[in-house]
Amino acid sequence: MSTPDQTVAVVTGAARGFGREIARRLVARGHRVLITDLDTDAVTATAAELGVTAVTADARVPGDHARVAAAAAELGPVGVWVNNAGVLRAGQSWEQPDEDIALQVDVNLLGAVHGSRAAVRVMRKRGGHLLNIASMSAHGPVPGLAMYAATKAAVLSFSTSLAGELDLAGLPIRVHALCPDAADTALVRSEQERPDSALLFCQRGLLTPEAVADAALRLLDGRRIVRTLPGHRAAAMRIAGTLPRLGLPVLARLRAQGERRRTAGR
Repeated sequence: MSTPDQTVAVVTGAARGFGREIARRLVARGHRVLITDLDTDAVTATAAELGVTAVTADARVPGDHARVAAAAAELGPVGVWVNNAGVLRAGQSWEQPDEDIALQVDVNLLGAVHGSRAAVRVMRKRGGHLLNIASMSAHGPVPGLAMYAATKAAVLSFSTSLAGELDLAGLPIRVHALCPDAADTALVRSEQERPDSALLFCQRGLLTPEAVADAALRLLDGRRIVRTLPGHRAAAMRIAGTLPRLGLPVLARLRAQGERRRTAGR
């Protein structure tokens, strides 16, 4: 990652969870940090805790990203931009309310797209690092979270394609995508009562936001484009995606395992 002397870092959806911990680490590295969230009270409280700048913004709105970019540029040269804002709704895709479908597409996918476009515009001259938070679900099928998985797969595809576009254009911006497994955040816990969230709990333990933030900073430090946490799970997910007739029965067994842990942990 570029030398943090007076360099500004933007983290979206940073009132809590991954975003808050990533922002905390960027502050420790000497960056001036600007965090955003739709929850004004929460993002203001987090900003006060970390000693950073807060902006209330909606990841679904392109104009909000442009406003955030302008506010960040007033603090100094922007060198890091993290698109972290995301939502999750468990449920069978044909039964989910239309608004839940639209929300996941608009926040998870279009939020990353709009944020990335704003980041490129504000960093194109000096360069920098752009990190999009995807998910383990980007690598394969996740029954019960089909819409969430679809949006995160699209985020991963968009990120790698964007990296190629920037290279072809000769712009000095490195794109990264982080794909963490389920973590112990409000995003996941808020869906724990829903049986269709069972696959989130199939592992022995959820990742911590701190572990995900550490992985994010390691990714920002280098040239690697995609990192999955934990790495060994990515291979199994890719196999399930490539060979679904074999992979889906395995996922059904994992779902049953996750259901036991989901109900035990409520």
